[in-house]
Amino acid sequence: MSLPSGAPAAVSRVPEAVHRRRWAILAVLMFSLLIVVLDNSILNVAVKTIATPAPTGIGATQSELEWAINSYTLVFAGLLFTAGLLGDRVGRKKVLLGGISVFGLASALAAFSSSPGELITWRALMGLGAAFVMPATLAVLMNVFERDEQPKAIGIWAGSVGLGIAIGPITGGALLEHFWWGSIFLVNVPVVVIALIAMAVLVPDSRDPAPGKVDPVGVVLSIVGLVLLVYGIIRGGELADFTDVTVLAPSIGGLVVLAGFVWHEKRSSHPAIDISYFGKPAFSAAVAAVALVFFALMGVTFFSAFYLQSVRGYSAFQSGLLVLPLAVAQMVFAPRARLVVDRFGARAVCAVGMLMVAGGLAAFAVFDAETPVWVMCVIFFVQGAGMAHVMPPVTVAVMQALPRERAGSGSAINNTFRQVGGALGVAVLGSVLSTVYRGDIEKHLDGVPAAARGVAGESIEATLGVAAKLGPAGKPLVAAANDAFIGAMHVTALGSAGVALIGAVVVGLFLPGRAGAPAQEPRGQEPAPAERTAEAAPAE
Repeated sequence: MSLPSGAPAAVSRVPEAVHRRRWAILAVLMFSLLIVVLDNSILNVAVKTIATPAPTGIGATQSELEWAINSYTLVFAGLLFTAGLLGDRVGRKKVLLGGISVFGLASALAAFSSSPGELITWRALMGLGAAFVMPATLAVLMNVFERDEQPKAIGIWAGSVGLGIAIGPITGGALLEHFWWGSIFLVNVPVVVIALIAMAVLVPDSRDPAPGKVDPVGVVLSIVGLVLLVYGIIRGGELADFTDVTVLAPSIGGLVVLAGFVWHEKRSSHPAIDISYFGKPAFSAAVAAVALVFFALMGVTFFSAFYLQSVRGYSAFQSGLLVLPLAVAQMVFAPRARLVVDRFGARAVCAVGMLMVAGGLAAFAVFDAETPVWVMCVIFFVQGAGMAHVMPPVTVAVMQALPRERAGSGSAINNTFRQVGGALGVAVLGSVLSTVYRGDIEKHLDGVPAAARGVAGESIEATLGVAAKLGPAGKPLVAAANDAFIGAMHVTALGSAGVALIGAVVVGLFLPGRAGAPAQEPRGQEPAPAERTAEAAPAE
């Protein structure tokens, strides 16, 4: 059906040999993406073990544990945009192979870290490798699938992201039950080797045939701006205080530098990214939706881990299993989201998806220490189904807004907004959770020794640790900690739901409705040349 009138253009863009193995290529891309996304969450379940003194762990402090997580996020988010640009220039396959190799090497080094400082360093190097993998996978996808199949392929790609987020805790919990803490990193090495071989054999290379001059000023401004902004966000989450000078200075500095980046790109004769794309309401709404949905999701992922383990008493492995319905829903519905979009339009589908996410988040506001497991599973499934009807359509809108030659840039924009949104979600909603919890628990600390009172009020884990040392006298404090955390979770859940509702309004106002669909699928199957395919989707 796709051969007649558009065949010559299609063959020139996607050779027949590549077209025949496109689904095998997608499987390899998903495999590569899965380990990167999975490793972004797998460390969370190992923090208690790593904090234990040697030989069980490496005796990391709370601050060192936070930076073992944040060093990855900081480097990853800061370099995503630059990695996408580099892939467009030198070739996405080369960038993909290089990124996954660095990721595998850093994983092996992290597994055998003998100190917290080494672990932080190697985690940062893993973030460097991951930054080059993630945008390249989506860029390659856009260059091996024709336009009519891209929504389906992107749906499968988005489903693998959700799967990675959900199975990270399961994988980490299973490994920690049988092996030492470094196994959560060492397991990446054989997976990376398999991925490298499969990529070398199956994945074709692609790049922008006319990339123009390099924009070094734009590249430097994007890196500095993103690193400063993300550092400020992370720092605010650590302190649970966004008014501290060490939070405000980098955050405001990052925003100023990014404003300078936009100003420079508008005036440059060879910009790294064409800022005019953000003038299209559908494009801007799509990237905003990506940020908002991950803001809400990562926030709830953060507090649900403590709810399941600290309040309900589930192990890391059991907690991971409880979140599995979210992954299942994404894997089931994300590849089929395009069919619903064809019938009802991106605006309606994404708005309803956002409302489902908001509803799932709001449900946490009625959870307590006795909420049945099956109810939690249903809520996670609803959240996953909602995300499955948001992420593929908005990703399609972002990626089809740019020419194939700039697919790396489009993927970088998509992933940068997602990463910054997720970091903000953890920092802001984590700060809300911490502030409300501290306010509630402080009135129950009168029986705690003065020297331990400050530590006991920091978090539910700290409170439970102090209560355990008090013996039988600490039982009332355990009950108070659980009640205080559940109250804080209710407030945070409503905040998360509010953010998702804002996302529903944004996509409801600015994404194209069903009436715009025909323009995206020209009759006669005219997959226009690559320069023109970019213009169809978001213009409506």
